[in-house]
Amino acid sequence: MSKAITFSEYGAPEVLRLSEVTPPTPGPGQVRIKVRAASVNPIDMKIRSGLMARMARMAPADFPVVPGLDAAGVVDAVGEGAGATVGDEVLGSAVGGSYAEYALLEGAVAKPEALSWEVAASLVTVGRTAARGLAQLGVQAGQTLLIHGAAGSVGVTAVQLAAARGITVIGTAAERDLERVTALGATAVRYGDGWLERVGAAAPGGVDFVFDASGAGVLVDSVALTGDAGRVITIADMTAAQHGVRFSAGTSEHIGESLPELVQLAAAGKLTVPVWRTYPLAEAARAQADLEAHRNQGKAVLVP
Repeated sequence: MSKAITFSEYGAPEVLRLSEVTPPTPGPGQVRIKVRAASVNPIDMKIRSGLMARMARMAPADFPVVPGLDAAGVVDAVGEGAGATVGDEVLGSAVGGSYAEYALLEGAVAKPEALSWEVAASLVTVGRTAARGLAQLGVQAGQTLLIHGAAGSVGVTAVQLAAARGITVIGTAAERDLERVTALGATAVRYGDGWLERVGAAAPGGVDFVFDASGAGVLVDSVALTGDAGRVITIADMTAAQHGVRFSAGTSEHIGESLPELVQLAAAGKLTVPVWRTYPLAEAARAQADLEAHRNQGKAVLVP
C-alpha cells in the first residue's frame, strides 16, 4: 500500500484526505513513477468542487478520486512500449491523479538534471496550456500579442514562449507584478479600469491577437481591440461563446508536441516557472485553499 490524497465527495478543500491506496499498475505506453513533485493547478479545485462536472453536465465522479494532473519523479515500473526504463527521471501528464506517492504518466519526457523536481512538475499543465493557446491563435514572429493575466502561471509561460518566438508581447498585470512581467520580455501594463487605453498607448501599431489567461471580463474590449473575435482566445472566461471567442481546452494528447520544447527552454534557462511554495502531500487541502484565496505568486507544489 502507499499514500495518496483522495476525495469521496465534491466540496471545499476539507474533503481532501490522506488515504492508503494500492499503487497503480502501468498499462501500455505508461510508466509508474515514485513521485518527487506534483503541481497544484486551478483546474484541480474545479474538479474537486464539482464545477467541472456541472459545466460538462457529467455524472458524479467514480469516487474516491485522486486529484492532480502533473508530476515528476523516478520510474519504478513500465508498461509495454513505454519508451522509458526503471530509474529514469521523467515528468509528464498523470493518469488517475498525481497527488500521491506513486503515479502513472503518459507521454513522459526525460527530466534534465538542470531542472529541479518542483519546476519539472510545474511545467506540464501551464506549459501545455500556454503552448496550445499560442498555436490555436496562430500568432507569428513580428506580430503583437496581448496577454491578460501575464503574471499568472499560464500567463508567465505564454509571455516567455511568445517572446522566445519573436512575438511582441504586451502583458496586463497587477501593479506589484509589472516589473516581473517586464523582466520576462513583455511590455507590462496595469490591469483594471483604463487597461484598454493603456494598452493602446503601449502598442500604437495595434494588437494582432489577445490571449486571455485572467477571466476578468475583458473579452468584449479585447474583440474590439483586435477587430475580430477569431483573434481572441481565453482559457478562463466561461462566457466566451457569448462573444464569439474560442475557449481553449484540451487533454493530454496535446502534450507530446509542446512538452519537449518547454523542457529544453527551461533547462537552458530561457523559460522560468516560478515556484511559490512547496507542501507535504498531507497538506494538499491547505495548498488548494491558498490557491483559491489567491495567496500565491507562482506555483504551489506537493512534495510526497
